[in-house]
Amino acid sequence: MTSNKSGADITSVSIDYKKHWNTEYKKKSTEKLGWFEKKSIQTLDLIDESRLGKAAKILNIGSGTSVLTDNLLELGFSNIISSDISEVSLSILKNRIGASDKVQFIVDDLLHASKLMLLENIDLWVDRAVLHFFIEKDAILTYFNLLKKILSPTGFVIIAVFAKDGADKCCKLPVKKYDITMLEKELGPAFKLIKTFNYVFINPYGGERPYIYALFQRKQ
Repeated sequence: MTSNKSGADITSVSIDYKKHWNTEYKKKSTEKLGWFEKKSIQTLDLIDESRLGKAAKILNIGSGTSVLTDNLLELGFSNIISSDISEVSLSILKNRIGASDKVQFIVDDLLHASKLMLLENIDLWVDRAVLHFFIEKDAILTYFNLLKKILSPTGFVIIAVFAKDGADKCCKLPVKKYDITMLEKELGPAFKLIKTFNYVFINPYGGERPYIYALFQRKQ
């Protein structure tokens, strides 16, 4: 990905995401990150709703140092893929959870995916707060094309993004805000909505961050 360009317009392709996120994970401990949550309760509730077996192949996109990987291991899931553009974040995560044959770590760029493109039959795609950083059509299309390519024929999708009444920026980056109709449109008619809800996340500094969560399943 290219570096930030000077000028008024900031686009997904003009942001050096790898440099940005590596810098953030070096600067702050996990508990001080603005998106830190002690437990991934809302995501776990939707995973429970999907009724997936413990051997299901779960891909956590933009996992960073999220505790979701820890939570899934605690629940007995045994086929977890944690992926992020930041090798710094995945190194921190790997050191925290220790050696495990139940977790695969993939450093890759969603907009220029190479390793992720090789995955097949993902049972669950989990994204908490990645999609909203892609702010123009081509980047969003690339994101959803990858999702549809590697998801299994009956796979599930969990997406959590800033809601329409959410913040305009996160971690100094501009974001695109969503409602459920927008998410349904991007996924298209091959996916059915299972459950959705709004949730106001309180970040470690007391700020309110309205999110929308959604669980979809690919139709047979």
